[in-house]
Amino acid sequence: MSDIEKGEIYDNSRRFATAPRPSTIGNPASLGLFSFASTTFILSFYNVTVDGIAHPNVVVGMALFCGGLAQLLAGMWEFPRGNVFGGTAFTSYGAFWLSFGTIFLPGTGILAAYENAEELEHALGIYLFSWFIVTFMFLIASLRKSVAFIALFGFLSITFLLLGAGKFTTNATVSKAGGAFGIITAFVAYYIGLADLLAAEKAAVVRLPLGAFKHD
Repeated sequence: MSDIEKGEIYDNSRRFATAPRPSTIGNPASLGLFSFASTTFILSFYNVTVDGIAHPNVVVGMALFCGGLAQLLAGMWEFPRGNVFGGTAFTSYGAFWLSFGTIFLPGTGILAAYENAEELEHALGIYLFSWFIVTFMFLIASLRKSVAFIALFGFLSITFLLLGAGKFTTNATVSKAGGAFGIITAFVAYYIGLADLLAAEKAAVVRLPLGAFKHD
């Protein structure tokens, strides 16, 4: 075998070894978005004290299993598809909901550790402000994606900011405003999730525009 033939075999084997394998994983975005939207929708209605509801404990189950576990799985499935943004976002907010639900589980003793109500409110305020920072970073990353994603992370940033401010100021009106923006955020997430679900269908009844930006 000549050196030229050996070189060709080496080049071919190297090319095949490094060729990316096509992903057979379906788009998990709708799962993540519906899970996020539903949990946010419920908690936001509690935040605006609909029907006088002032305690968010009923959302704990949703936070742990829907907003938390389902989103975490969606994020893990996004990474093999090469979607770093989706994987990071879904995993992050899945972790957020898991941590949020854990706070309200009596067995953790987290709430019971605070004997001073004001201290607890401020601690929750810092917690929410940290997620405002994370969400604002996602907003920056979404600026070249689509109008829908800009709206989603824009409204979510405002939601976290208002909820954090409401905890620090103990101002119920500010917290209710955060809940109102949370409801808007939930509906935007529902819209994007439905748009992705319909886009995956070969014969969808309708297609929903996301206002995606064209890239050269």
